[in-house]
Amino acid sequence: MLILGLDPGLGTTGWGIISATGNRLSHIAHGQVSTDPKASLPERLVTLDAMLTDIILAHRPDCAAVEEVFVNTNAQSTLKLGQARGVCLLAAARSGMPVAEYATRLVKKAVVGTGGAEKAQVQAMLKILLPGAKITGADAADALAVAICHAHHGVR
Repeated sequence: MLILGLDPGLGTTGWGIISATGNRLSHIAHGQVSTDPKASLPERLVTLDAMLTDIILAHRPDCAAVEEVFVNTNAQSTLKLGQARGVCLLAAARSGMPVAEYATRLVKKAVVGTGGAEKAQVQAMLKILLPGAKITGADAADALAVAICHAHHGVR
C-alpha cells in the first residue's frame, strides 16, 4: 500500500510517500512544493492544487494522510494555513483515495513515542524507520512522519 503524507502550508507544503507492507515501511519519494509569495492567494491555492495533483498522478498512492491545523497566535496565518490544508484535502479526495487526518501530537507519538517530541527527534527517527532515505527539507520530513502515522493507525 502506498501512503501519501501531507504537511500543509501556503508557502511550502511537504509531501512524502511510503510503502507499507504489514509492519514493513519503505521510502518511495518525498519533496516540497512552494508557491510564489508575491502571487495572489487564489493563484497560490491553484498552484498548490496543480502541483499536488501532479504528484498524485505520478505516484498513484492508495490513500492519503494530512496533518491537522494547529492554532497560531496570528489569525491571518492560521486562516491561510487552513486554506492550504483544504486544498491538500481536496486534491487527495478528488483522486478518489481515502483521506485521513492526524493531529501533530499523534504524528509525533507514532514516530517518536511521545507527542511532545521535538522536530530533531522526529527527523532522527525517520532515519531509523526509513533507512537509506536521504530526507531533505523539514516540511517533507513532517509529511513522511504523517504517512508513517497513518501506516500505524489508519491502514487496515
